[in-house]
Amino acid sequence: MKKNLQSNRLLLQPLRLNDAGFLLNLVNTPDWVRFIGDRNVKSEATAIKYTQSILDNPDVIYWVVRLKYAKTPVGIISLVKREYFNHLDLGFAFLPDHSGKGYAFEAATAVLTTLSLLGEHSVLLAVTIPQNTRSIALLERLHFSFLKQMVIAGENLWVYSIGNEPKSLL
Repeated sequence: MKKNLQSNRLLLQPLRLNDAGFLLNLVNTPDWVRFIGDRNVKSEATAIKYTQSILDNPDVIYWVVRLKYAKTPVGIISLVKREYFNHLDLGFAFLPDHSGKGYAFEAATAVLTTLSLLGEHSVLLAVTIPQNTRSIALLERLHFSFLKQMVIAGENLWVYSIGNEPKSLL
């Protein structure tokens, strides 16, 4: 599934090591830190290590979302197989200047459509915190349904799902 995807306005390209500078910027935005968490990536060197750790993890797929014609990176879409779930977790994050323009919906739809066409992953999950109302609204617009509340590592998380009802999360 690590392949290029596209939509009307966007290119989704698998993460590469030379995207480390973009990730450095993204993971230090206020929304990332508030809603996803501080990854302690504060320099180019730590950004390269962070990016390499993503690339080395077979349970993680990151696409860098770029404006189709300008090739400017504006966000990420991810699929992560978390140790506490039996299904993949869809994630997304965008730079503040590119939020609210429909890019996350468009990029997530491209991923969901591709998975559907490939007949892969009849169930996908998405996890957020209750305070992240914009992500919740996007998940609902993508037809994810609230599944349950969980506490993982002391954090209250809301789990959403799409597809056939998952028989077991854990």
